[in-house]
Amino acid sequence: MVAFQETTSSFNDTHPSFRQALPQHFCEATNTQRLPSKASSTIPFPINNERSEAKPAPVYHSAPTSDVVLKTAHTTIISKAKPTSSPSSLSSTHDSTSTPNVVHQEVFEATPIWVAFTTYVSYVILFLFGLLRDAMRKYHFEEARTATEHPSLKSIQKIIKSHCTLSCRDFPPLYRGFESFFSRNMYRRIRDCFNRPICSTPGATVSLAERVTEDFGWTFRPTGEARSYINLGSYNYLGFAECTGPCAEAAISAINTFGVSACTSRVELGTSSLHTQLENQIASFVGKEDAIVFGMGFATNAANIPVIASKGCLLVSDELNHASLVLGARLSGATISVFRHNDMDHLEDILRNAIIKGHPRTCRPWRKIIIVVEGVYSMEGSLVNLPRVIELKRKYKAYLYLDEAHSIGALGVTGRGVVEHFGCDSRDVDIMMGTFTKSFGAAGGYIASSKDIIRSLRVASHSHIYATAMSPPIAQQIVSSLHAISTAGLSRIQTLAFNAVYFRQCAQQMGFVVYGNDASPVIPVLVYHPAKTATLTKSSRNSSALSRMMKARGVAIVVVGYPATPIVESRVRFCISASHTQEQLQYTLRCLDECGEKLGLKYSQIYSPKSFDDVHEIASRIATASLNRFRV
Repeated sequence: MVAFQETTSSFNDTHPSFRQALPQHFCEATNTQRLPSKASSTIPFPINNERSEAKPAPVYHSAPTSDVVLKTAHTTIISKAKPTSSPSSLSSTHDSTSTPNVVHQEVFEATPIWVAFTTYVSYVILFLFGLLRDAMRKYHFEEARTATEHPSLKSIQKIIKSHCTLSCRDFPPLYRGFESFFSRNMYRRIRDCFNRPICSTPGATVSLAERVTEDFGWTFRPTGEARSYINLGSYNYLGFAECTGPCAEAAISAINTFGVSACTSRVELGTSSLHTQLENQIASFVGKEDAIVFGMGFATNAANIPVIASKGCLLVSDELNHASLVLGARLSGATISVFRHNDMDHLEDILRNAIIKGHPRTCRPWRKIIIVVEGVYSMEGSLVNLPRVIELKRKYKAYLYLDEAHSIGALGVTGRGVVEHFGCDSRDVDIMMGTFTKSFGAAGGYIASSKDIIRSLRVASHSHIYATAMSPPIAQQIVSSLHAISTAGLSRIQTLAFNAVYFRQCAQQMGFVVYGNDASPVIPVLVYHPAKTATLTKSSRNSSALSRMMKARGVAIVVVGYPATPIVESRVRFCISASHTQEQLQYTLRCLDECGEKLGLKYSQIYSPKSFDDVHEIASRIATASLNRFRV
């Protein structure tokens, strides 16, 4: 056993050394001889020092009660907290009877072969026409409107290539590559379906600033008009994106008291009483010892994962993790292993091989092994198989980093996220991350964990030390939202759960291919063909594309295609909110049914095509039955 080595002098000055022993029980699972232990860490995870007689961690098939002694590779905790008698408390309970166990069941219908083939053919045709248009621009048959290098740069490039050796003939052009080709020949023709400017709060309805293009998407001209649409594209899960009401009034009051900005970082003069109050409430809400908040959700992952992991560590990441997790993992310098989405057998193989073989170059044990997953995957609408992940984490003594950006507030009987949804214990998740941009109608993010880990983040996190502190009215908005969730906001959670199940069931039974889990507020409907996502026509009024057809009917949706998704899995991503009324959802589904019939989008091989009127009643009954878990 060796002491953890800190990467910053401040760690050495402020934190004690921690010790870690290699798990003993992995030898039984792999029939191999136990390797000598040698570990170090970038961040002081609490480690149980009494592990000379280590035993396999118990696997609980239901959430442990508050009196259970949890013994893991990280810490031994004896919680004496009693379950609260009222759901209005912000404190997270660990009573196994508070949340029923939920079976992890999701639908990912395979792409029909003929659909995949015709989709590939569509992209091939687009690619060939793109090459033709580029050739026409090159020989001045068509005006080139794309950004190109200045002629002087091209001459410099020629000089470098003619006078330098082969090793230095790599002067890169600024504008070249498939991304640029895709943008000017494919994406440009459908730009009106993306980046639509709004001029209202993103509530159940949203006002869009109308714009027109007269050059096939090269430029847009605002018309000066604004129209209201049903909003199915914003992450306003609990409906707190409001310009009136208690939360808005409290935010305005915070501006009068604290101003709009702290104008400095948290470690200088940027920490106000609102930030402290918010961190205490978040820690209590998710059931952790402490928490730290940041002004930007993306940076919460991207800037803090490099503090938690570094060279010599192994990050085991789901293949569909968000870009912020991917960027943070790459910036950390740690080795990254990717497992197939929610494939627990693949995850276990990676963990087992990592412990048996160690580092691939040195064969030494990894300093830390951290499993990185999301609660709700926003592009797939699926949930992490958290009970199984926790089981593997205990078995192989790894750490668990859970991103609850889309699940906190939206899942669970009291909105405490995917941990509560599955009836798991928050103490089994070492680091809980989340954002305030979805369920809280605000901005920023948080990390909740043990006091030691949060103390280290306060010392070493760049987004805490150098970035401007979270805006006071934003902090007040989150505090007010948390208070509302713990009281009258419980009805919002139930309404969101009903709306999500109802919309998903209707779309599925009408014959659309729908991905994900019933509990997810994100509902992806597969479109596949790029022309059906957004047809390449000059006038949106004569368009036959789903995005433009829905907009013409007063519904604003978000379409997502390659390269954000696999090339054969273009989709529409419906984001459900508690603020949506039944009339709004039913109108949207009727429009989707009509457009789906015209465009031939009912590809499902499980459900036969039906109209909305045929599936409305049964979907409503299924959604009502799904609310039974709120009555337990």
